Amino acid sequence: MAGNSKRKGAVRKGSTKKGQTVGSGGQRRRGLEARGATPKATERTYHAAHKRAKAAAKSSGGPSGGRPQRGKPTTDGPEYVLGRNPVVECLRAKVPATALYVVLGGEADERVTESVQLAANAGISILEVQRPELDRMSANGMHQGVALQVPPYRYAHPSDLMQLAIDSGRPPLLVALDNITDPRNLGAVIRSVAAFGGHGVVIPARRSASVTAVAWRTSAGAAARLPVAQATNLTRTLKDWAESGVQLVGLDADGDVTLDNYDGSGPTVIVVGSEGKGLSRLVRESCDSILSIPMAGDVESLNASVAAGVVLAEFARQRRS
Repeated sequence: MAGNSKRKGAVRKGSTKKGQTVGSGGQRRRGLEARGATPKATERTYHAAHKRAKAAAKSSGGPSGGRPQRGKPTTDGPEYVLGRNPVVECLRAKVPATALYVVLGGEADERVTESVQLAANAGISILEVQRPELDRMSANGMHQGVALQVPPYRYAHPSDLMQLAIDSGRPPLLVALDNITDPRNLGAVIRSVAAFGGHGVVIPARRSASVTAVAWRTSAGAAARLPVAQATNLTRTLKDWAESGVQLVGLDADGDVTLDNYDGSGPTVIVVGSEGKGLSRLVRESCDSILSIPMAGDVESLNASVAAGVVLAEFARQRRS
């Protein structure tokens, strides 16, 4: 201020003169620029998840994309069965597994102890990890301190599956699932087909449940013994199978023939529709017969896997007699 230059603090120090000063050359501005989203753990070469996925892909021949190939896995990496009961059940059923993860310092009960013992007897790697690492493997963190890694499932080709059934020396008995989206239903169907002497299951490659860890668990190990095929076009596959001499039997509550009056002792493919919509139009038109299950009471329909199990049990009875 004029006339006040003698006031303390009014005189500018020599080190604070106005004018140009040496700047950062834009380094600070560039340092604040966004670098994009953080890559996934499997895409970071230094991350343990990348190394595990690479080792799994190498041991399984590598993932395949696009159209399902014969004997090739169609998932991008291993699956994880989570929880103490599911893990010990899978190990008891001798589900093929590559590693058992156990949290360091976790409270172990008889299920964890049995899981470790079963894994050791089967030659499965047992890895002790910190809880945060196991949290990253699970979507909801509900792992109870234990996880079982299972390799990607190797699907059969539909043509190979039919040929396997023909070469068995018994009339083919197969199940086709039309857009079943619940993996628990898929696992239950696989278990029923194995229990009643069926030869395999075929599922669509799209808009369908696949053989994931949930299906492994529900099948109680049957997925390791029964071939499952993936069809790029289920309708085309069913028509090709029909040329092999099999009867295509769709399940629907409004069927034109009942289970009591149907002879399932010959070559048969049971076609099961989705949980809500039933059989799709093209698949239904491909079937030779639409079969209904007689029921008492006010129950309108059965769960898809239950309906498949009932029909499989009846056809197995007819074949035994």
